[in-house]
Amino acid sequence: MIAGSTAQWHVYILRCADHSLYTGVATDVAARVLKHNSGKGAKYTRGRLPAVLVYQEKLASHGAALKREYAIKCLPLTAKQRLVSGY
Repeated sequence: MIAGSTAQWHVYILRCADHSLYTGVATDVAARVLKHNSGKGAKYTRGRLPAVLVYQEKLASHGAALKREYAIKCLPLTAKQRLVSGY
């Protein structure tokens, strides 16, 4: 990425084959999902494939995306399920 570029960051949630939820950040969510499903994504998802995108949210910056990711990870499971059910 070029310094000073304005990449659009997203927070995303995947539902894994075991029905667990994985939360991450990326600039290209579609490419990141493909990477997860090729077995080259996060260690967490490698043994839980396939993973399906169930939620994404656009944010203003990488820092904002990381803060939102952390906030989502801190939610109780019922709140995460409500979040993805409205997607």
